[in-house]
Amino acid sequence: MTTDRIRNPSRFPKIDGDQHEFLAMSTYSSLHYHIIFSTKNRLRTIGDQWQEDLYQHMGGIIKQLGGFPQGIGGVEDHVHLLIGLKPTHNISDFMRELKKASSKWVHQTVGQRAFQWQEGYSVFTVSATARSKVRSYIENQKQHHQKKTFRQEIMELLQKAGIDYDPKYLQ
Repeated sequence: MTTDRIRNPSRFPKIDGDQHEFLAMSTYSSLHYHIIFSTKNRLRTIGDQWQEDLYQHMGGIIKQLGGFPQGIGGVEDHVHLLIGLKPTHNISDFMRELKKASSKWVHQTVGQRAFQWQEGYSVFTVSATARSKVRSYIENQKQHHQKKTFRQEIMELLQKAGIDYDPKYLQ
């Protein structure tokens, strides 16, 4: 299609004798993700005394990367995020930068030089109508993990989403 045709709608054929108007359109999106990742070797290295500061800092990093933090929580060995992203975001690049910046914060601010995140992550799309349920799930991680391990939780989420996985990576 040439730009001339776009600028000159009269060149398009009439449908049912009606002239169609062209409306300016912008891009709208509702792209929300539930992302879960663990500390290296699932070590319980996220301390209660700085956990909330880490989550707040991660929220700031998400904003700096152009994302929209909607819920951040977890326990000593893993983190859950509910975030909105733009269509131009690349999730793997976004996650690499988030993990890198948050690890640096832990090293410099908390003083845990050996702190590391695991290499991968799990990501699930979230519909607009399910966001409040996912946010509540993230907020209640401490209570949730009194009954269920991280491994049990992630296996259940992967199965519900119909994702094939290799259990050896969930050790």
